Amino acid sequence: MAGCCRSFCALFALFTLFELVAAATSEAFAVEAVSARPPSAPWTMREGLADRLQKTSPTLNPQVLERTLTAIRCAIAGVGVADSGRARDAEPHVLALVDYSLPSSEKRLWLFDLDTERLLFHELVAHGMGSGENEAVHFSNEVGTQASSLGLFRAAETYQGRNGYSLRLDGLEAGFNDRARERAIVIHGAWYVDGEFLAEHGRLGRSWGCPALDIRVARQAMTEAVTLGRKTRRGDPPCVESCRSV
Repeated sequence: MAGCCRSFCALFALFTLFELVAAATSEAFAVEAVSARPPSAPWTMREGLADRLQKTSPTLNPQVLERTLTAIRCAIAGVGVADSGRARDAEPHVLALVDYSLPSSEKRLWLFDLDTERLLFHELVAHGMGSGENEAVHFSNEVGTQASSLGLFRAAETYQGRNGYSLRLDGLEAGFNDRARERAIVIHGAWYVDGEFLAEHGRLGRSWGCPALDIRVARQAMTEAVTLGRKTRRGDPPCVESCRSV
């Protein structure tokens, strides 16, 4: 995805194929869908979207947000994307963005509803132990590195695993993050992602490469994305991107 996603080098962004996610979702944990009327035009055709999202998230680097939206448009167009047939013509409705240029001690994950242009979550997120201590400085696509991966990802199915309710990720950039599933890179909750751990250690705990969230909000965040997706046409995705702004 030359000139799109890789141009900002520390971005992690995810979009999900909703029919896969919804198939593994329990009705008991579904959250109530928001009744806000979505804009009439698809978000990829709306001018000024980045500016409006920025107003909901003043601490988010505006260049990171703009480049993320550009990367997603590239993916939809099938430019430099692994498995581009599934990414093309599928417009995401939810975007999760992680700015890894920020330390783990700062909130660096933003989850947006792209249809209603709302910020859903702004949370702490851990990086892999192979990426560094408080700051993520090393990234990898290789098995066994326990490092975080960068670039554009598509969220896939949810499942109940060792870390509880989790969301699988598929990397969309060949040779860059396309081994995410093989590496078991997923979104999950973790006990070491909270204010108490942060206060004691000066940083969050670290995963084996997964973007781990506070266990108290992880399921809610993943379920909200899935629930919003179930309102949309089959085949339309939400989105996650992971990024370093400098």
